[in-house]
Amino acid sequence: MKLAIRGDLLDVVTPPAAEAGLDHPPPGVRWRPAHWLLIEDGRIAAIQTEAPDPEWTREDRSGQLILPGFIDTHVHAPQLDVIASYGTELLDWLNRYTFPAERAWAEPAVAAAGSARFLDQLLAHGSTAALVFPTVHKGSVDALFSAAEQRGMRLITGKCLMDRHAPDGLRDTAQDAERDTLDLLQRWRGRGRLAYAHTVRFAPTSSEAQLALAGELLAAHPGSYLQTHVAENRAEVQWVRELFPSDRSYLGVYERHGLLGPRSTLAHGIWLDERDRAVLRDTQAVIAHSPTSNLFLGSGLFDWRGRAADGIRLSVASDVGGGVSLSMHKTLAAAYQMAALQGQRLDAFTLLHAATAGNAASLNLGHEIGRLEPGLMADLCAWRWSEPDSVLAHRLSIASSLHEQLFAWLMLGDERLLDGVWVAGIQRR
Repeated sequence: MKLAIRGDLLDVVTPPAAEAGLDHPPPGVRWRPAHWLLIEDGRIAAIQTEAPDPEWTREDRSGQLILPGFIDTHVHAPQLDVIASYGTELLDWLNRYTFPAERAWAEPAVAAAGSARFLDQLLAHGSTAALVFPTVHKGSVDALFSAAEQRGMRLITGKCLMDRHAPDGLRDTAQDAERDTLDLLQRWRGRGRLAYAHTVRFAPTSSEAQLALAGELLAAHPGSYLQTHVAENRAEVQWVRELFPSDRSYLGVYERHGLLGPRSTLAHGIWLDERDRAVLRDTQAVIAHSPTSNLFLGSGLFDWRGRAADGIRLSVASDVGGGVSLSMHKTLAAAYQMAALQGQRLDAFTLLHAATAGNAASLNLGHEIGRLEPGLMADLCAWRWSEPDSVLAHRLSIASSLHEQLFAWLMLGDERLLDGVWVAGIQRR
């Protein structure tokens, strides 16, 4: 298949330096208005100003913003059912809302329908790839992988490990976890655009034996990932201290079990000390910043600029259902606001880089997704700048630079501006 899409192409290869001016696109920002993007066999073949030969199917999206598909690096598929649940902090929220919703995914039909709904909603919000938490149930992983394969999506997931401090119907054993993980790896690893993540819910819900198993599985299967949570909430940090009194810190639990490395993504990481930050830097593990969730659950303010200065690899994520939307617009707007509360500023180019090329790099997938570049997979979205006669339309009409336009678009826009989604060159929305 040969498809050519015309529009205003924008990608951010590297974020601007802190002192960079924003009146003109800084180095690393590729702004190519009125260009043709050519797609052949699922990959970007070329980018050019001249119209392609008649053998190419042409789609004219003139005036629309063509971006790489967003990438979500921490999100829970079963938690669409509990998004925007009222009034509790993390630990009570898990017991009151999350665990009952996840227990329902033991039923294969529920898991299949939920997986399809979840992935369709990711696409409807402009996210074409994700690192996803399923449930403890083996069938939830099969359902997610199957639904992603049908849609051609880049998806990373794996059975959640939980053998204690969880209700009936959501616990496994270390032995069950090993058996199920090996079976899932054999069936799904390396299939299409799918990859496996050893998924430790968080330290309190795994025994020493299960944490050791997770480290062994990660080491034994190169190319697999590790995902978990760390230091999200102060009460959670205290609980970990009580459960693992011999470990120096919450992060130290994971370090001792061999769970930290360049293919490890840990959500939140708000309450970490200087030693923890050095360990993250040295191991090249990634912290997935989840601003709407941190604000909604009152977990704390993550210091993006500070952690970047520490040399820690960062990504940005929706964390639905603690987060309040799958929209990267809303996620990035919250990241800006959280930084502003700490006297910092995150410019539009930095925010956009985080949700695309930055998130791709955090997953070691920069060779495949996150940029508009020949050879990469054609995961991309076409966006309207605004709706007619809207506040955003007026704001854009008086903006004096690309950055001013893009910042207003990120702060005031949402998924209703999405006009087309292509996954591996196939239109899915």
